[in-house]
Amino acid sequence: MVKASFAHVTQWVFDLDNTLYPPAARLFDQIEIRMTDFVMEAIGVDRAEADRLRKHYWLEHGTTLAGLMDVHGVDPGPYLTHVHDISFDGLEVDVALEAAIAALPGRRIVYTNGTAAYAGRVLEARGLAHLFDAVYGVENAGFRPKPERAAFEAIFAIDGISPDTAAMFEDDPRNLSAPHAMGMRTVHVAPEPLLADHIHHHTDDLAGFLTLLR
Repeated sequence: MVKASFAHVTQWVFDLDNTLYPPAARLFDQIEIRMTDFVMEAIGVDRAEADRLRKHYWLEHGTTLAGLMDVHGVDPGPYLTHVHDISFDGLEVDVALEAAIAALPGRRIVYTNGTAAYAGRVLEARGLAHLFDAVYGVENAGFRPKPERAAFEAIFAIDGISPDTAAMFEDDPRNLSAPHAMGMRTVHVAPEPLLADHIHHHTDDLAGFLTLLR
């Protein structure tokens, strides 16, 4: 029974992009275009090569930013400002998700590979900002990204998260591996399920899934 498997959970950790809003909002499409633009300018390559590197660094380093920092010594500040300067017109208030999150017992936080400021704007647009006790961005982990375990450990140390009483909700399955290894309950939020040892649950309807836990 799903509810029973969360009976011990008093700390709820949510990813942001494509987790607390649906992929159909297409926010990350905008961000990826701006990432590619930044890569072109920062290291002097054409668009095709910049787009290839954007994807390559995401695969090999966890995020495009981590690759730019590790390989090219890029300053994260200007990058993060540039890529998150997007339109939020595609976001809508989600009353069902608001009610489902509000009903969760204990502490609720957001942890994203974006910035905390960007996350705050997304949460406001979704009508969810008032629900969370804290919001953490990549800057709070010293600009090291999920899926690195050290990044999770940094955020959890700041917030006082105890993995054995916590759950992680995330669209990128890579980013559930470390939480699982740390002892967290893991939930993959995505249109299609992925069978993997480090994923306890899958849902394509976060609000609906959370209502099962009441």
